[in-house]
Amino acid sequence: MDELHHPEAADIRLVDVLAALGHPVRLKVARSLASGEERYCGEIVTGVPRSSMTHHWRALRESGVIRQRPDGRKLYLTLRRADLDARFPGLLDLVFADGEG
Repeated sequence: MDELHHPEAADIRLVDVLAALGHPVRLKVARSLASGEERYCGEIVTGVPRSSMTHHWRALRESGVIRQRPDGRKLYLTLRRADLDARFPGLLDLVFADGEG
């Protein structure tokens, strides 16, 4: 598997994070990772073609929202909450609160 690009925390841009989280599938992925637990990518969203999810994971990873860790043929995802909270305090709380209930 090719090396996965993850931006340094200082290089995460608000416009990229908002663009990534602006898609309903990607927002669902980020919300599912809000607990801080690392999760296998195949258990997060079902019913979406793998090729589409690959695109969504890449958008989230390259914007700095998630970190992907390969383990054999599987990818594990975590939310970069500490990095995002340091760069944009309160942003994730606002984004995750919107539409709940």
